[in-house]
Amino acid sequence: MIEKIIAFSLKNKLIVILFTLSLAAFGIYSVFNLSVGAVPDITNNQVQVITTTGSLSTAEVEQFITAPVELEMANLPGVVEIRSVSKFGLSVVTIVFEENMGTYLPRQLIAEKIKSASANIPEDFGTPEMGPITTGLGEVYQYILDVKPGYENQYDAMELRTIQDWIVRRLLSGINGVVEINSWGGYLKQYQVSIDPNMLKSFDLSLTEVYTALENNNANWRLLYRKIWRNIFYQR
Repeated sequence: MIEKIIAFSLKNKLIVILFTLSLAAFGIYSVFNLSVGAVPDITNNQVQVITTTGSLSTAEVEQFITAPVELEMANLPGVVEIRSVSKFGLSVVTIVFEENMGTYLPRQLIAEKIKSASANIPEDFGTPEMGPITTGLGEVYQYILDVKPGYENQYDAMELRTIQDWIVRRLLSGINGVVEINSWGGYLKQYQVSIDPNMLKSFDLSLTEVYTALENNNANWRLLYRKIWRNIFYQR
């Protein structure tokens, strides 16, 4: 067999040379166009439930958020494993399903359970949300906002969190390939209104009317912030 191949190659040198050049060209093309992963994706079939909250400690996040979410997800069909991470102001619950369940059926099952899990979490402590369809290798970067030495008194934890939510997060969201940005830590900016019952009575107002007026005012400010951000974004 080998002697026949050698004899054919000697008699048809041009065909052999062209065939060799074709293989070499195809190899060079494959080298520059083959998608090679430095770290292969070995992630199992999992869905993450993420909850961000205000200024709860790690123990409080575990007690009031992570535990109720885990309890609701434990009875889902096809669950292999449930693991969680509780940090300051952040809860991440990872539910691992059987591989034969696919991608979308587990997310549908979790979407039905999230509502009942939210009912077991105290009000204003955060709302659980499903993470995007991504792999365990999707979290590629973590960063912190800090101030330069000498400016510590100008920016506190509340102002840094506001900068993160209203400036940095929105700038990063416009980058191609960025699916989601989660913020935790710091203190959410809030305003407290103290009601004087005597003054309220003199103006013939009720607590409900004051609450409604404050709620409408906050809604107007949200619309204003969105409009300002759109103008900044589209002018970039």
